[in-house]
Amino acid sequence: MTDSVLSASNLAKSFTDGGLETHVLENINLEVNKGDRLAIVGSSGSGKSTLLHILGGLDSPTEGKVLVSGQDIHALSNKAASKLRNQQLGFVYQFHHLLPEFTAVENVAMPLVIGGMAPKPAQHQARELLERVGLGHRLEHKPGELSGGERQRAALARALITEPACLLADEPTGNLDHRTAQSIFELLLKLNTDLGTALVIVTHDTELAGKMDRTMTLMDGVLQSDT
Repeated sequence: MTDSVLSASNLAKSFTDGGLETHVLENINLEVNKGDRLAIVGSSGSGKSTLLHILGGLDSPTEGKVLVSGQDIHALSNKAASKLRNQQLGFVYQFHHLLPEFTAVENVAMPLVIGGMAPKPAQHQARELLERVGLGHRLEHKPGELSGGERQRAALARALITEPACLLADEPTGNLDHRTAQSIFELLLKLNTDLGTALVIVTHDTELAGKMDRTMTLMDGVLQSDT
């Protein structure tokens, strides 16, 4: 029995444009276990977001494979890969991507409904999680009625509602002021501790990265371990 929730072996990604091949990622290897906190840092354009999308099965590698809870996500059918993502992975981005026509409760409940749960119990679970992230007073508000920090808290709740094995976060505090960013990051760490969900955070924020258990740097397409 292994504690591995996400692993990548010999990942490579390249693009061909006008006959010119560009190598974005080369020979990427990493292992993420239950409850791990990993930061991936690198300059803008270094391929961090591309790597995160491949790890989450949203983009395909040119070479190598990604195992999510032991399953090769890129070898699955689209339907099976979507189901695996829904059950085992949570995603948070710099911009919240909440659906504007739905309330906070409806947005957070959506992954459960997509997974087959009836709306009423799904919304009950969503309410409980929104309370935990400090949005109990905003349950029926739509995204346009929430502050930036509140929208990101709702996005976090949506990502965690299925109790995924691993949360993939792409600059989750990059669009927030420093104080709000600190609040969101402390919440991430608390939920990591409470739920045992592993964190993989792509960021250029060295202060944020410094609070994680491990840091890896992506430079010239190569991922190097710092700590």
